[in-house]
Amino acid sequence: MSPMRSIVKADGQESRITLNGRPVSVIEGRTILEVARSHGIHIPTLCHIEKLRPLGSCRLCVVEVEGTPTPVTACTTPVVDGMVVTTDSPQLERLRREILRLILQRHPLNCHACEINGSCQLQDLVHVYDIGHNDLHAYNIRPIEFEPEPYSTPLIKYHPQRCILCGRCVQACVEISEVGAISYKGRGASTRIAPVIPTPEFKPECISCGECMSVCPVNALTEARGRPRGKAWETNRVKTICTYCGCGCQLELNVTGNRVTGVTPCEGGVNHGALCAKGRFGYDFVNHPDRLRRPMIRRNGKLEEAHWDQALDFCAERLAEILGSHGPEAVAGLSSARCTNEENYLFQKLMRSVLGTNNIDHCARL
Repeated sequence: MSPMRSIVKADGQESRITLNGRPVSVIEGRTILEVARSHGIHIPTLCHIEKLRPLGSCRLCVVEVEGTPTPVTACTTPVVDGMVVTTDSPQLERLRREILRLILQRHPLNCHACEINGSCQLQDLVHVYDIGHNDLHAYNIRPIEFEPEPYSTPLIKYHPQRCILCGRCVQACVEISEVGAISYKGRGASTRIAPVIPTPEFKPECISCGECMSVCPVNALTEARGRPRGKAWETNRVKTICTYCGCGCQLELNVTGNRVTGVTPCEGGVNHGALCAKGRFGYDFVNHPDRLRRPMIRRNGKLEEAHWDQALDFCAERLAEILGSHGPEAVAGLSSARCTNEENYLFQKLMRSVLGTNNIDHCARL
């Protein structure tokens, strides 16, 4: 028998459970899923994501616990002292395979046409459990034709025929964005995700942050503008800092064929994976043909490219001329929210201490 591993936290009480026939030491209050993953045991999930509270909606993480009449969901069941847990058995494999078949009665298996083909959690599970199109005819269920309805924001398009109702998007809107602008609508097989109907007591307004889209595991939420994206194996992710303000939010630019085709949040940084509407959707300027890539100097009414040294010398000469002829009140400076706090501080010191003017403003006020 392998040596006992220990998960010790300062604020928890240590207990002992049996996990797949092996005794382990754990902290009470942690879920079976957390304990299993910390010991290198894989349990399939679709609705679970670390930054959201456990949902238990997909039911794929079912495990057997001695003394319980039916399997329980590992993501929502906390461990207790003396618990005996089995995460892999023929019965569990049959249950998980059947759950996947039921999910696929709603979600089409046209993976080749999907943008996330090659990086889809559901597609990976279908491959692991060897489910094909023949398995989908086990139930005489006709797919529901959903009428098109507006989503909570025009920036995102909802595809109800792809949605597996895992609940991630609804929970992200509540826990991360703290808005609660979307929820479930309908009953049974006709259930879909829809904007919350305002009431006199609760009037949620979507802020177009895209958190719902970022946590969707099956591409049921996509950018509404339909910009072309590359497949997973064609796309490189470049970690960078958002340029829209001085907060310094971290993100990843999805680059396909030397073009930015999307934005993916990355964990860490001051934003902890969250982004605003500008950071998530406002990347068109990177590829725009009119984007300035070099300094421009207007000569004889026409803008001409110049080197940075030429542009800076030109600015210094013109500022000196204006100050000499009209004084410092003839000069004004406009700073940018895309600069850091330190850069904005230096800019205002330049305007006040060097040029001698208090005519300075910031683009965030406009």
